[in-house]
Amino acid sequence: MVQLIQPVRQIRLARYMAASVVALGADMGSFLLLLGIGVFAAGASAAGYCLGILVHWLVSSRKVFGDTLAASGPARTRQKVLFVFSALLGLGLTTTIVGAADFAGFNPRLAKLVAIVASFALTWVLRNRIVFRGLAAA
Repeated sequence: MVQLIQPVRQIRLARYMAASVVALGADMGSFLLLLGIGVFAAGASAAGYCLGILVHWLVSSRKVFGDTLAASGPARTRQKVLFVFSALLGLGLTTTIVGAADFAGFNPRLAKLVAIVASFALTWVLRNRIVFRGLAAA
């Protein structure tokens, strides 16, 4: 079994997907909890996404992009700023999709699923191509 998993661990996109699932658990869990206590859908979505940002940085900077993670100092600070910027773009996209769908009378839970796919695609491209593009390219 371990021999089957080993090649997958070498694929950056697969590791990023796994990190995203972990972050998504934090995001969706808090989103559903906040919806359950009466927080409006767009606000619950934004708060959940923010928790997901923190979890995603902790996991992906170490397990996905560890080979291109800058050492402490200005280069690491730059990566953190770019990571948060990419997350904020994803947050804006997520909040817009969920808020617009809720306003239009659609189920915000289904809208959140659409937003997850859109935000995943956007942040993967930004993080893989810009945030963690490699120290030689920086």
